[in-house]
Amino acid sequence: MIDKLPPQNIEAEEAILGGIMLDPEAIGRVSDAYGGKQRLIPEAFYISAHKDIYQAAQRLHCSGKPTDLLTVTAWLTDHDLLVRIGGRNKLATLVDRTVSAVNIDALAELVMDKFVRRQLIKAGNEIVHLGYETETELPQILDQSEQKVFQLSNQTLSSNTEHNSTINVAAYEDLNSGNPIYPTGLHELDNLMVGFESGTLTIVAGRPSMGKSQIALFLAFQMILLHNLPVVIFSLEMTKKQLEYRLWSLISITNAYKHLELTPLKSDRIRRHRSGNKPLADWEFTSIAKIVGVASELPLYMNDLRGITVSQIASECRQIKAKEGKLGLVVVDYLQMMAEDSGGNRSYELGDVARGLYKMAGELDVPVLALSQISRGVEGRQNKRPMMSDLSQSGILEMVADNIILAYRDEYYNPDTTDQGILELIMAKARHGETGTATVFFDKSYGIIQNLR
Repeated sequence: MIDKLPPQNIEAEEAILGGIMLDPEAIGRVSDAYGGKQRLIPEAFYISAHKDIYQAAQRLHCSGKPTDLLTVTAWLTDHDLLVRIGGRNKLATLVDRTVSAVNIDALAELVMDKFVRRQLIKAGNEIVHLGYETETELPQILDQSEQKVFQLSNQTLSSNTEHNSTINVAAYEDLNSGNPIYPTGLHELDNLMVGFESGTLTIVAGRPSMGKSQIALFLAFQMILLHNLPVVIFSLEMTKKQLEYRLWSLISITNAYKHLELTPLKSDRIRRHRSGNKPLADWEFTSIAKIVGVASELPLYMNDLRGITVSQIASECRQIKAKEGKLGLVVVDYLQMMAEDSGGNRSYELGDVARGLYKMAGELDVPVLALSQISRGVEGRQNKRPMMSDLSQSGILEMVADNIILAYRDEYYNPDTTDQGILELIMAKARHGETGTATVFFDKSYGIIQNLR
């Protein structure tokens, strides 16, 4: 099998190029720089000269120019590529051999099929070499191997360097469709960070008991409620059932389910029932049954594996995304629990986790929300509102995060404060937005967050 030629179809490549030069509409049916959806890419051509010709047609099309024989010839001449592709005779031969571009879509699929098969062979060889790397830990080997296969199955091609004409058109198409930013529904917060954007890492940090986990659960629930997007939560602190009970509490007082006439269910109500301290009444069970019905329909996934790694999180997310088609938000609760306490440099270990999540957000094109602790230093200050420098091992987190939100409740430190129920979401960093403070109402008994105005 090693002596066989790589999969390719030269005749199909020639017919595509001839069709593009014959029919002015043909390039728009196959080009990856048109319609906001990647289809036939230059790298798919087996013959390098064919790749150059196709790229020339792409550039002309993106500039609003025709892709006929004369124009393509002139472009290649101006860019000193005409001799390299075989001269004018090569282009003329492509046109002469082509009757029409009527089947160009099918031919493009055929060329892409052969390309993906070549990429599969390449990935297979790379996976074989990975298998021999005994000095690398097996989970990392499996993750790298899985990435290569998922990239092929989703045609997420490894080449990421594009000419600006391609990026320009894709960016314009995104104005109307493709990859929107999803608001959180908290008006003051959305004014600062706009919303959750695919490929970004947002960190919510705070001292213990500030409500970080409830904030994350609420924001995850908003992605489902407002945008009908699938969400996955990786909880290293709470079990899936504990998280589920908190979700029930949140559902019980959410306006969207007001028509079900649910009984408000406090966050600790289930625990008190389970302890025998205050058993649930029949009317409470009736309400909970309705809540369970609502919760079962939500596109929500939970994972409570203690000691889970970034590689394992990425693997789980790939599978969920493949099943659901997209992911609205990935929540990780929390960063410090993922950094191994192996006696090494804690900052480096936390940095590896943060960088891994940031990289994962980009590779999977999903927004990631990670929770983080804040150092005890804030307790010794008169003004206990956290600052970005209070982040545990803050340097790397400041660098990789797109957004950093610091949670503060004055009533935690000052029980007699006039700001009862007030949660300050301090936007300390907003790479694509504005810094500032979003003030909201927070009822910790139910985990609900509401706009003040």
